[in-house]
Amino acid sequence: MAPVTVAVDANGADLGPAEVAAGAAIAAARGVRVVLYGPAEEIGAVPDGVEVVDAPASIAKDPDPARAARSNPDASIVRVAAAVAAGDADAFVSGGSTGAALAAGLFQVKRGRGIYRPALAVPVPIPGNPITFLDVGANVEVRSEHLVQFAFMGAALAQTVLGVERPRVALLSNGEEPTKGTAAVVEAHAVLAARAVGSPALEFLGNVEGNDITSGVADVIVTDGFTGNIALKLIEGLSQSILGAVRDAALSTPRAKAGGALLRPALGGLREQIDPEGPGGAYLLGLRRLGVVPHGRFTRYGFSQAILLAARGVSGDVVGRTHAALTAAGALKGTPQVPAAPSGSAASVPSP
Repeated sequence: MAPVTVAVDANGADLGPAEVAAGAAIAAARGVRVVLYGPAEEIGAVPDGVEVVDAPASIAKDPDPARAARSNPDASIVRVAAAVAAGDADAFVSGGSTGAALAAGLFQVKRGRGIYRPALAVPVPIPGNPITFLDVGANVEVRSEHLVQFAFMGAALAQTVLGVERPRVALLSNGEEPTKGTAAVVEAHAVLAARAVGSPALEFLGNVEGNDITSGVADVIVTDGFTGNIALKLIEGLSQSILGAVRDAALSTPRAKAGGALLRPALGGLREQIDPEGPGGAYLLGLRRLGVVPHGRFTRYGFSQAILLAARGVSGDVVGRTHAALTAAGALKGTPQVPAAPSGSAASVPSP
């Protein structure tokens, strides 16, 4: 079987194209074929399994990514997406602007049939209770039908990547009651409550609050991209602050240093579990082919994980399984939505 080929945008990363190339080398050593699009002079020599396409033009910092993606066909992210659309690569990875990656993906790879909007879904490494969280940045505002699709997308991803047989899915809201939340959340709750009955794709738990994100009560948590992006960065920032505080405490006195030496193996394992670079980034779901968007600030390790994540997604047929789950649930565009129940009553429309 031919190795999975991942096209990688080397522009836009905080540490530069050479750091992305170093991550590509790590992934290539694990059996993934990588094609890097970026400034060849900055990338330099690469090992076997990595190919460089000279593409110095970048739109990572452009304030209007949609316009930039349309008007700059030579931009690295546009060429990466075009390679995937043409079948020259199986998936793409871009650590530049999320907006540019989304725009290039939409214009080149195209939305999947029946998809309202793509979503960014990330496996969050909560110790003992990893979750799939989406949307984490692709859609600032959403409608109820978008949230319904995100729920089934996230469930399919949890099955493929985390091996959860029947994911427990919840909507993020400001209360557990079905009537709590925005109008979109309330309407999506009614639709999911009806469509999840007897579904092998997911178990719908209803609403959860912010403190439940890390509690392990759900396997998949669904929200809009504005809320999800803020929550994800809060989790990442807090985890790094806690690790920093533990390190400072362990070095504060000679006795603490001695105790820290004893705890170092265990704390090292914890660090690996909650390292934001470990998951590799977010899957861009809803396109006809797969994309992965890591943080631009990642090191070579994070970019290698992003490339490996993309390869696993291709091997696990994340795109096909996601679309199949949406089809089975009647959640594709054009399928009538279950209407929201009046306040204080239960939805009574049967699942299609």
